[in-house]
Amino acid sequence: MPTVRIGIDVGGTFTDAVAIDTESFEVVAQTKVPTTHDADIGVAAGIVEATSNLLEWLSASPEDVVFIAHGTTQATNALLEGDVSKVGIVGLGKGIQGRRAKSETDIGDIELDDDQAIETTHDYLNIKKGLDESELDATFERFKSEGVGAIVASQAFGVDNAEMEEKVQSLAQDFGLPGIGANVVSKRYGLKIRTRTAVVNASILPRMIETSKATSESIEDFGIDSPLMIMRSDGGVMGIDEMQRRPIQTILSGPAAGVAGALMYENVTDGIFIDVGGTSSDISVIEKGQPKWKAAEIGGHSTFLRTLDIRTEGVAGGSMIRVEDGEVVQSGPRSAHIADLPYSTFADPEDIVDPELTWITPKEGDPEYAAIEIANGEMFALTPSCASNLLGLLDDDVYAAGNPEAARKAFGPLAAELGTDVEGAAREVLDESVHKIIPVIEEVIEEYDLDPALLEVVGGGGGCGALVPYLGEATDFDTRLAENHEIVSTVGVGLAMVRDVVERNVMNPSEDQIDQIRQEAIDSVVGMGANQETVEANIKYDDSENLLRVEAEGSTELQTREMGQETVSDTERKEKAAASLDVADENIALEETTGGLYVYETSQKTQKLFGLLSDEQTHVSIVDETGVVKLKLQNATVYRTDKGSLERSLKRVLDQESVYSGSATRLPNIYICHGNQIIDASGLSARDQIHSLVDIELEGLADETELLIVGQQP
Repeated sequence: MPTVRIGIDVGGTFTDAVAIDTESFEVVAQTKVPTTHDADIGVAAGIVEATSNLLEWLSASPEDVVFIAHGTTQATNALLEGDVSKVGIVGLGKGIQGRRAKSETDIGDIELDDDQAIETTHDYLNIKKGLDESELDATFERFKSEGVGAIVASQAFGVDNAEMEEKVQSLAQDFGLPGIGANVVSKRYGLKIRTRTAVVNASILPRMIETSKATSESIEDFGIDSPLMIMRSDGGVMGIDEMQRRPIQTILSGPAAGVAGALMYENVTDGIFIDVGGTSSDISVIEKGQPKWKAAEIGGHSTFLRTLDIRTEGVAGGSMIRVEDGEVVQSGPRSAHIADLPYSTFADPEDIVDPELTWITPKEGDPEYAAIEIANGEMFALTPSCASNLLGLLDDDVYAAGNPEAARKAFGPLAAELGTDVEGAAREVLDESVHKIIPVIEEVIEEYDLDPALLEVVGGGGGCGALVPYLGEATDFDTRLAENHEIVSTVGVGLAMVRDVVERNVMNPSEDQIDQIRQEAIDSVVGMGANQETVEANIKYDDSENLLRVEAEGSTELQTREMGQETVSDTERKEKAAASLDVADENIALEETTGGLYVYETSQKTQKLFGLLSDEQTHVSIVDETGVVKLKLQNATVYRTDKGSLERSLKRVLDQESVYSGSATRLPNIYICHGNQIIDASGLSARDQIHSLVDIELEGLADETELLIVGQQP
């Protein structure tokens, strides 16, 4: 029996699980069980049941599991439902800094949705002569009498010296209260925001510690030796110990799993990923193989929590429709699931007898939504899934595939109300549905300055067949459904890498500073179980915030993202490259290779000044030996060099590809290719930063190692 990776997605109603072969990366088993909210050990019971089902199906044993991870909605639900602990804040400072620390650590209550709030209480300790433990004990006693469930220690410039925060944290735990230093949650300057982020983290600490202990112990008792991992909000996973320090990192764990699936399983390089469920759709952006990020807001306030930029729209496969004055005026946000109605397309056509249009209010205070009632009094919903089946847009293997004839009979009364035929009624439903998605796609394309010609729209989730195929018909976007789209989020959990991000506010970081923070990030993921040989670190510097960010990730076992994927032929690689740049195969050519990466180029002329002038640009697609497009660039040039000549070659590329405007200079985006790796030095605004990053990343390579430099004009 080959070893497997197990991914588990704990939802509000069901817990989905998949087993993935570690050699082929194929999904070899999947299961669905009810989420066990009311069990003695909570959701852990469902996780163990799902895992047991998978292993029984495979005739495997717990020893065959080399990786197990689960996504969770618990942190998100705790904040949505106000199931949070009161937090006691210990502000620390001295001298002039102390006056600021006293005010900026006293942040008050943090408002949540539905009139809920994270309550806080505050005390300030002057640490000019050190930490007075008797004074701190008195603070803890007061906090305890006020119902505090967790402690935050926050000191001015605590990111530079965390000794006092760590001491308060340790003493709080000795006192019997879970504690956290604000520096643990973020290393960025900004005392008030860092304190606020730490308070949100602390408010869910007691609940998450209790749940994670139960889950981890249950997996151990089941006989699985591999440490249980938890899905983070950035698409990676972290260990239980780390989650018990920073549970805030699991907010948006569920939607992040879908993006992880798009990246790891679908190998989306540049695209829009739409994760469609029954009630809502999550829309995210992937560019150059990386998702887009944003700072999370909680209670209307900024935090230092970075999450994937995921836009949610209240339309999906099970959305119900509203009709006014003979027109479909709305699709969603209420769904058939909320109304407890079956989809008409999943009925037996013979059961749809004498259907009549009826109107229901799924919840008190809702407007009326359309449905049908048949002769025996049973009611069915009219949904986008029904409309797509009626129009024949879904193949039989699509998860949302139903019975087109049942949908056709059910849409008859709606068509009469709209004054059209059933096909026209179905198109009205789908037009209203995708027109809630299209503006979001257009918005993110404009916001991130993306090239629509290089994008593909990929659908995931059980409801994606209801919207994505019609979206492709209604727009010029290239669309497709992910393989195993209904479980792509669960697969994303199973394939996720151990991940952490380290951030520091540093002005013009030196090579030593970059290397130090890079090593800190690598040490963090290795400490959480990643194999040292698999760890990769991505370094970014944001001049506008003087923010150095290192993202490190690695696998728990000796494998890479591409392990298990077969090498493809030269013809197939060329076809992939041509498709990625939307050109014919004969208009693209292989120009360079590193042995593991293949660089294809195509030229494109654009007309200027009413066609009197033309500009020719080179577009580049870099494909690996398995046929995965790793990078697509417009207006780029490729240069060959070796490690020994890199410094001189890089200077030449920067000179030739920079754009000069008066006294201002805009540096090109720089990418370095060697073997099967691409080093991303794009977005940096200083030459020494680029040189420092490249030197660190290529340290240890022999001088004769051949390299490719790709320069993209800004």
